[in-house]
Amino acid sequence: MKYGLCNLSVIPLRLDPSNTSEMVSQLLYGEHFKIIEERNGWCYIRLAFDGYEGWIDHKQYTEISAEVYHILDEKPSKITMDIMEFITNEFSQLVPIPLGSHLNASPFLKHTHDGNVQENFHNKANLIRTALLYLNTPYLWGGKTPFGIDCSGFTQMVYKLNGFKLLRDAKQQATQGESLSFIEESEPGDLAFFDNNEGCIVHVGIIMNDNYIIHAHGKVRIDRLDHSGIFNLDTGKHTHQLRVIKKII
Repeated sequence: MKYGLCNLSVIPLRLDPSNTSEMVSQLLYGEHFKIIEERNGWCYIRLAFDGYEGWIDHKQYTEISAEVYHILDEKPSKITMDIMEFITNEFSQLVPIPLGSHLNASPFLKHTHDGNVQENFHNKANLIRTALLYLNTPYLWGGKTPFGIDCSGFTQMVYKLNGFKLLRDAKQQATQGESLSFIEESEPGDLAFFDNNEGCIVHVGIIMNDNYIIHAHGKVRIDRLDHSGIFNLDTGKHTHQLRVIKKII
């Protein structure tokens, strides 16, 4: 088994081993992973954080030992808390890294960092404050940064920045936590899931106070939530059909 580490600001994780293939997620700086398969200059990997799998270009990571992989697994996470920060690499060059990057690996990469780091995680009450950091971020399928994010990447990152683990996709996240029967039972920070006409979970957002929801749809935005679903405040129409509300924390 081989192991790797994301030593760049962000790396696309693709469905197939090709630069033209769909991006299903992203690796942020400092994330570590197992290499399951190698093929024609591509690596099929499994992320340590959430077990998500996909293909990355073999030129876009650095290999680490099993020992370093397990050290990173065991250490409490140090995560960047600014929209964009910089690390200094071994050549004294500045490398930008986005919100939510992992800094535990910096010593192994011989990188240094002087920005804000979160080590003592907040409680559930801080989730909405964190979610607002991403407000107006453009929607990007597979994205996980303040420069492009999808609905489940948004919820995963907000929870991650507060020390809680969510799976990557909306349908996976819907398997976590406790189901609530009514919106009135929910608290700010709970998750609302939405399905399509075939009954498949296709969207997720974070519930706020007073029947508002923050979610990634075109951009990270705030809309109304009712028993039918999401009511878009710009168009005056419902855009998503409510399926279930989950209390994760």
